[in-house]
Amino acid sequence: MADEESQQAQQAEVEPVVEQVEFQGKLTGSLANIRTKVSPMQFYSFIESPDKLDIVRVESRNIRKKPFLFYIITVNADSLSLTYSVIPGSSGRLRRATVIKNLASILSVVEGEFRVDEGKFFQYIDSVLDNLVNGISQGYSTLFNKYDALATEYTELKKLANELGLSNRNLTIQTGQLNEENKMLSEQLKSLQTYSDDALMAMVEDWIEVHNSAIDVGEFSKNYKVPAPRIEQILDKMVSMGYIELKG
Repeated sequence: MADEESQQAQQAEVEPVVEQVEFQGKLTGSLANIRTKVSPMQFYSFIESPDKLDIVRVESRNIRKKPFLFYIITVNADSLSLTYSVIPGSSGRLRRATVIKNLASILSVVEGEFRVDEGKFFQYIDSVLDNLVNGISQGYSTLFNKYDALATEYTELKKLANELGLSNRNLTIQTGQLNEENKMLSEQLKSLQTYSDDALMAMVEDWIEVHNSAIDVGEFSKNYKVPAPRIEQILDKMVSMGYIELKG
């Protein structure tokens, strides 16, 4: 049962795609010196034999601890090869650009120990970059158009926000001015509604004369906006001064 499950797991295991590219060159130093120069760089391991040196970088492993994402730089006396894996479903263009960049870094470190055929090497780099640019150009164009549209919309919204902010400030100023005017009018109205005793007595006399020698305090108060207690106070004063007489 366990063997059957193991076989099923192996069948379901995804294998990376392995690619290789080779460049002509010349070993001008020694494999030992190359190893010494690369050793300080992290994550690299080495497999050395009398006629070649493998510089290995394992970037990730699968669940069985087998190398999954990796690249190997093999240095020979008259050539150099780059073997690398590509994860199925990922961008092969981007992967090639990444590993060739790492190879260029290694070559700069071992300068003086190995000389690569620059013509083919630079042609390969040009091809990798060209494929990478062509692969992303359409997506980039779409992305740029979306960005351009969003940038335009952002500019319009920012302009509208500034206009609304200015309008809001103007409304705030106008509201303040209206509040001040309303306050002044309220004070003026209040002053007009505050009659002196003499003025109020004259108004009462006029009312009594017009209304057949009678006064309805509630109606008078409502008509002249004078509190009823104030009217009653004035009536008492007028009676005491002999200006009017109470009947009944």
